[in-house]
Amino acid sequence: MEMSVEQLVKMSETWLPVLLNYGGKLALALLTLLVGWWLINSLTRKVRGLMDKRNVDRALNGFIGSLAGIVLKVLLLVSVASMIGVETTSFIAVIGAAGLAIGLALQGSLANFAGGVLIMLFRPFRAGDWIEAQGVSGSVDSIEIFHTTLKTADNKVVIVPNGSLSNGHITNYSREARRRADINLGIDYSSDIKKARDVLLQIAEDPRVHRDPAPVVFVTGLGDSAVNLSLRVWVDTADYWPVTFGFTELAKERLTEAGIGIPFPQRVVHLVQAG
Repeated sequence: MEMSVEQLVKMSETWLPVLLNYGGKLALALLTLLVGWWLINSLTRKVRGLMDKRNVDRALNGFIGSLAGIVLKVLLLVSVASMIGVETTSFIAVIGAAGLAIGLALQGSLANFAGGVLIMLFRPFRAGDWIEAQGVSGSVDSIEIFHTTLKTADNKVVIVPNGSLSNGHITNYSREARRRADINLGIDYSSDIKKARDVLLQIAEDPRVHRDPAPVVFVTGLGDSAVNLSLRVWVDTADYWPVTFGFTELAKERLTEAGIGIPFPQRVVHLVQAG
């Protein structure tokens, strides 16, 4: 069915003002959204670059950048909605109601967000620290809003939710400048304990070992087949593993040279003949 000229004129009189009124607003709102989104991304990159130049902690840098980007984009969406005629108060009320519903559905994510805020406030660890938490240990690579990324010793990437991380036990091996290294070993019961102690203390005359507190050797127990000794020295945190591995190998060599045996587990069996 063909439309008459009069019908087209009437339709144009009805829709043309609407298109002119809202079409311009919609185009301007889309332009504002695109330009604003680009500006926010550029601004967050510049803020991160500025914090990098000022040697701000890498984890704090990422956290602030992510949080600022999210807040600014939400404000941009509210502004764009008001430009196309949506009442801001109504829009905020809708966002609040939707936020409540989403919050109930995403309690775990909100807990992770709160955990991220607590981690950034109390700083139990920083980027680069070696920590142990939630059954995994590794170097902190980054702290994001919802999760923390760890890299293990064999270069695996582990993502740990901030909620469980902030509510659990955290062992930070990098926080203190010094650590105590314990070299535990056992010697024969027939060996001279004093001589073994002297050999171990000679090993501790290493420039990496601190003199205060002084190195000590304790008898930590009497095992089934050995007298258990422990050489305890204080070293810089960066030297902990080299000293631990190096001293363990050196202790075996020096004790063997001194004629002090390091026994393997053994058991003495007495056979009693009947009659």
